[in-house]
Order: sequence, then structure tokens, then C-alpha cells
Amino acid sequence: MAQADSLRAEGRMYGIDEGDSTTLAQAYETLKKYSEVSRQFSEICPFIPCTSSLYTYAHACYHYGRLLREKDNPVEAMQVFINATHSRTHDYHILGRVYSNMGSICHLAGDYPLSYEMYEKSAQVFLQGEDTLSYYYLLNDMAFELAEQRKEQETLTQLAEIEKYCTDSDIKAKILETKAVLYLKCKQYDLALCYASYLCSMSNHYPIAKLVKAQIFSYQGIKDSAVYYAREVLRSSSNLSDIHNALYIMTNDDKSKNLSSVRETAAKRSDVQKIIEIRRSKLSQATQILEQELNRKSNFSWLYAIFATTLIIGTSISIYVTNRRKKNKLLQQKFDFLNQATEEIQEKHNALNAQYNINYKRLEKDIYHTCDMLRNSNNVTKDLSWNNFETMCEIADRNLYMFVSKLHHQKDLKETETRLCILVLIGYNRPQIAQILPYASNSVGKLKDQTAKSLGTTGKNLRNYLLKIAIEG
Repeated sequence: MAQADSLRAEGRMYGIDEGDSTTLAQAYETLKKYSEVSRQFSEICPFIPCTSSLYTYAHACYHYGRLLREKDNPVEAMQVFINATHSRTHDYHILGRVYSNMGSICHLAGDYPLSYEMYEKSAQVFLQGEDTLSYYYLLNDMAFELAEQRKEQETLTQLAEIEKYCTDSDIKAKILETKAVLYLKCKQYDLALCYASYLCSMSNHYPIAKLVKAQIFSYQGIKDSAVYYAREVLRSSSNLSDIHNALYIMTNDDKSKNLSSVRETAAKRSDVQKIIEIRRSKLSQATQILEQELNRKSNFSWLYAIFATTLIIGTSISIYVTNRRKKNKLLQQKFDFLNQATEEIQEKHNALNAQYNINYKRLEKDIYHTCDMLRNSNNVTKDLSWNNFETMCEIADRNLYMFVSKLHHQKDLKETETRLCILVLIGYNRPQIAQILPYASNSVGKLKDQTAKSLGTTGKNLRNYLLKIAIEG
């Protein structure tokens, strides 16, 4: 166990990087036999101090469980980690890592609520051990599970607590990663792309950020960019889920490949999917073991109630009254803390609303200014590269806050309809539009009404509707 602890401190694993896995398994089984009697006795008499063999046994459970996970045996690993939680160890660092591994297994199985529960236990244990850095990492892991469930407000509240008290750069990067995934899941692609791009600019070692960008570009039909970032994911990530998603994009969006190459990529994705399904089956079995363990503890709650009642009867009235006063004081402190936290959250909410209104007005002013410049231009067709549709769309996106991309996200418009929307947004009247398109004046009116109807508005309200798209998305 001492050798295993030393290797872990160096970022290596006993039985993989150095040492014999069989020896580690034998150490675990030996300590398990010696600790079984001590554990049973300690459960009956919880006030008896925990022995050193139980502490060492907890370390053995952690190292052996990690080895089993590395060997793709999550079922046995989960049982070993559960055994560690029974050891009554006060080594909070090891116990926190145990719960974190249990949460990771649940996450890979897709059971995000159960994973959140395990990460929460891990965070509480790290806090008990005064390991604040690990505590904030686990708070982010909890937020990530909420993001997977598309719980936007709960995720942002969780992340706000970390941002308020933690200044560690690595944790801040993890927060950006969580926000990128959250907004992708919630289909707020502009925000997701913003956080993913910022994360990629910080470092080239965040495959999740690259995958988020690849998926967003794929959804928006920007296939070249989607394929580029999918290739980056394949080069930088060993995560099977990331590889599977990247291969999906390569199969469907890479138009440079011939039929044979597409089939080869699809075959690779199929192979990865089979491996994922096999692993997910094992992971699901592991989570079922954990759920049975949690339910088993609940079924024996009556035994703890009887024991607690016996203790209360055996204590003196004076001690009982003192404890009640302490509990009331603690409850009052918690109540005051919750009131203060609620007030702080409300203040932040008001500040965010105010900032949103400021940003909205700034964007509105900027777009009006750009439209005025284009409308008053002597050669707007040249400024917009009017004869090249793709270049025109790029110029409009660059100068009008991704207006064309946002517009196409709302509705798949034809080329003429897109050109009309750009001219209406700039503020041209019907004769000016007819001259630029070029179109007959009465035909412009029909085209405008038809385009507005397809967007879910009216021709009279079309410009206001397009301004809203440009500003809000």
C-alpha cells in the first residue's frame, strides 16, 4: 500500500506503470480478511475507534478498484469501492477519491442523477479533509452532471459558487468546459461556441471543446469546419464517446471523401459503437450494484432508529437539553446563511439583467449604425460583394453579428429570400430593393410577404423581426 500511495503521488498506478497487479489483488484480499471482523464489530459499536488495519484496507480498496477500472472491470471495481465506504476510515482524501470514482462509473453508464449524488458525497468528504481544491473540482463535476441533464439554472448556480471563491486557472478552464457542454445541450449554440472557442484559444488540450465546436458547425451546416474539428478530436481524444461522435460527423459531413472512404469511416464508427455498448452494459451492472447498496442501507434504517432511541433513553436530561440548544443554534446559523445566499443570488440576478440590457442596447445601436452606413453607401453591391452569394453571406455575418447564420438557423431560406432579408434589415425601401435585386416593384412586395410568412411574421413587421434575430439570435 505504501508503494501504491507513492506511485499515485507521482501520477502513476501500481499494477500498470510499476508493480504486479496480482500482488495488489493479494494485498487487498489479505487486508479484507483481517478487516472483516473489525468492521462488523465497529458497525455494532460505532463509538469504538477505527483500527489501523481498516485505514490501510481503505487504501487497498481504492488502489485495487482503480486497477479494476483500468482493466475494464467496472462491476468488481464498484463492489471494491463500496467496501471502502464501509471501512470507517478518516482518511478523507482517499475516501473522497473513492466516491469520485463511483461517480465516474455512474457518469459513463449515463446515470447522471446517481453520478451527481456520488460526486456530492465526494465533495463533502474532501471538504471534511480541508482539501478545498479537490472540493471545487467535485463541485464542477456536479455541475457537469446537471448540464448533461439540461438543467441550465441549477448548473449556473453551482458554477457561480465556484467562481465566487476559487481562482485556480485549471478549475476555471473546467468551468468553461462545463458551460460549453451546457449550452450545447440547451441548443444555445452561440454561447456554446463562444465558450468552446475561448477554451481552445487557451490550450490545445481540451478535446471536449473541439467536439462541441464540431457538433455546432455540423448542426449549422458548416461542414468544412465541422470536419476539421472532428479530425482534431480524433487526434487528441482517447474517449470512446468523443471518438464515436467525431466519426459520425466525418461519415456524414466530409464531402471530400469518396464512397469507399465513407464506408470505411462508417465501419470504424460501428466498431467503436459496439465497444461502447459492451462497456455500457458492464457499467450499467456496476450502477445496479450501487443502487442495491443504497437501497439496502435504506431498508435497515429501522435498526438505526432503534439504536438512536436507545441512546436517547440512556442519556441524561441535562445533556439532551444542551444538545437541543446546540442544534437550534446551528439551525439558526444555517437559516441565516441561506437567507444571505438568497440575497446574494438575487443581487447577481439583477446585475445580470442590467448587464443584459446594456449589451442589448449596445448591439442594437451597433447594428443600426452598420445598417445606416450600408444604406448610405454609394456602392452597396460592391461593399457586400453582391454578385457572390457565399461571400456576401460571410460579409453580412462579419458585420451584422452572424445575422445570416442566425437567420438560416431559424428557417432554411432560398438565396433570393436571404438577399431580401439582408436588404430589409439594412433599411432599404421597396423601389431601392427592386433596383438592387433586381425585381419588379410589385414582385418585391409579394416576395417580402411570402418570406415574412415563412418566418412566422408579417411583411409590415419583417424588419423588426430581423433586427431581433440579429441581436438575440
